[in-house]
Amino acid sequence: MGPLIPNGIIGGGWDFVIAILIGVAFGFILEASGFSSSRNLAGVFYGYNFVVLRVFFTALIVAMVGIMYFDYLGWLDLSKIFILPTFLTPMIVGGVIMGIGFIIGGYCPGTSFTGIAIGKLDAVFFTVGLYLGIFAFSLGYPLFGDFFTSGAMGNVTLTDVTGIPAHWFALAFTVVALAAFWGTMFIEKRVRKNMNQYKF
Repeated sequence: MGPLIPNGIIGGGWDFVIAILIGVAFGFILEASGFSSSRNLAGVFYGYNFVVLRVFFTALIVAMVGIMYFDYLGWLDLSKIFILPTFLTPMIVGGVIMGIGFIIGGYCPGTSFTGIAIGKLDAVFFTVGLYLGIFAFSLGYPLFGDFFTSGAMGNVTLTDVTGIPAHWFALAFTVVALAAFWGTMFIEKRVRKNMNQYKF
């Protein structure tokens, strides 16, 4: 789990314990951030609530900068971090499908379980639909298995693809995130003002 088990700092038997603790902490943070509300989650698509974008950008920046510093200080060996293989076209199609489901249902897979944990009925229906979709995908896999593994690019990162050094990429990403924070606050004010204007 993290750099602890691969480096022999703790035994492998702790991996599930740490995973449960991280899962509980992750769920707590999702709930505390308002991610158990489908209104907050869907708001990013309608322009009245960008809390999802801000939280995810913040998490990405903290993780990205933290990993780079851990590597610089010798606390983490980046070569031991698993990078999910990239299958470009299927991932784009999957992202579009998930985005449509996000808009319609108001949840993503993780946040739906957060909603269930606090008793949200809409989260229950969303999760049932999620598992039905997984079941349908499993049954239909032989029909589009070749597409599922097409566009293979290997275990690549954005720095590999763009050729931009990691520290410059991190700086550029941080600037983009800060610009997004400012821009979304402006959009929220305009959209909410218009929504209040047309309330009866």
